[in-house]
Amino acid sequence: MDQKEAERRIKAGRAFVRTNFDDDTWVSDQNLKKPQPPLVKAPMRDQAIDLPVNYDALNIDNDFLHVINTRASHRVYTQEEMSLLELSYLLWTTQGIKGIRGKSYATLRTVPCGGARHEFETYLAVRKVEGLEPGFYHYLPLKHQIEFLGKCDDLDGFVGESLNGQVWGAKANVVFYYSFVAYRAEWRYGIYAHRVVLIDAGHITENLYLASTSIGLGSCAIGSVNGRLADEAFGLDGEEEYIFYAHPVGTISEKDAQAELDFYAFVKEQGL
Repeated sequence: MDQKEAERRIKAGRAFVRTNFDDDTWVSDQNLKKPQPPLVKAPMRDQAIDLPVNYDALNIDNDFLHVINTRASHRVYTQEEMSLLELSYLLWTTQGIKGIRGKSYATLRTVPCGGARHEFETYLAVRKVEGLEPGFYHYLPLKHQIEFLGKCDDLDGFVGESLNGQVWGAKANVVFYYSFVAYRAEWRYGIYAHRVVLIDAGHITENLYLASTSIGLGSCAIGSVNGRLADEAFGLDGEEEYIFYAHPVGTISEKDAQAELDFYAFVKEQGL
């Protein structure tokens, strides 16, 4: 890519973010009374695993300011086993459904979302979680269950490659992969949906950061994802639904503080 093309893309990107929602000639499919897309994706398998919900058994830090002040990105994991209850807690706090608005207009979840469209699905690459076979999973928020999609011959290799060479992610207990179900947002927001989705994605990952911190786990959101590889692994079509965001979560230790700092050694080396 030459410099001229790079500058063109930067300019287009700035215009995309600056969208003013001011095109009064456009009408959404919602206003045109077209059928609403499903609130959630249908199960992909015949069987699902119920998740425990006895969260009072977890040692949750309820000091909100302490959680905020201690939240940080973690890329070094101890690889101790994570409990199924901890995974359940993380799924609930990031995409759990608290209720439904109207008969089936919108889901009310544990995270905010523009128009309550909740245009995401959660997939998991599970490595070390109590009682779960390593492999690929899909979260079913309506029933708070997960379904096993299949094994992976080289799960660590897949994680590292799907995160575009960020192999530290392959030591996490579980990697959350978020897909964008396009028409779920486009039905309401149409030409503006693709800007809104980026805002909404931040709500989910910040909840995952805070929820992880509150139970002593570490995590790090990742925007650099090999979507084509992840789509294939989770059985997505890559057009109507595709992976665009990832977030490893794992067990951590204060003993690894220096190893975490080593990720930023370049700052000192380059005098930044």
